[in-house]
Amino acid sequence: MSKMHVKLKVNGEEVEGLAEPRTLLIHFLRENLKVTGPHVGCETSHCGACTVDMDGKSVKSCTVFVAQAQGADVTTVEGLVNPDGSLSVLQEMFREHHGLQCGFCTPGMITRAHRLLQENPTPTEDDVRFGMAGNLCRCTGYQNIVKAILAAADNINAQKEAAE
Repeated sequence: MSKMHVKLKVNGEEVEGLAEPRTLLIHFLRENLKVTGPHVGCETSHCGACTVDMDGKSVKSCTVFVAQAQGADVTTVEGLVNPDGSLSVLQEMFREHHGLQCGFCTPGMITRAHRLLQENPTPTEDDVRFGMAGNLCRCTGYQNIVKAILAAADNINAQKEAAE
């Protein structure tokens, strides 16, 4: 199969490369672009380890062909850091509240949680549990992940109020 020229924005940077149209976005990110935050998990869209933000929506990059991502704006966990390279509030809350153990699911969890907080800046615990249901973790039991997301929402909202 012939390769196509792929051009998209990843973490705010215009990138391009060659890939077969049937190449999955997760493989293009990891193998062609060396963006290794999103992980290859189940490759069936069940685990969420490969979750990225694409054009303002959470997507599981193991279900998107690179041809479908042509021209898209993709954000991975690496793109969520602050401009100075420090951890974002959400990333810091995952660290502070022990919302990770082995870390395999963490990039997908944080990327999905980022979009969840964009969609609902003041979620309840039930909102968080429902919104994160497509991301699986085998280590934590989710309690600290939920605490981390709720703490991030509180911190982000407090920062917004202080700035107003």
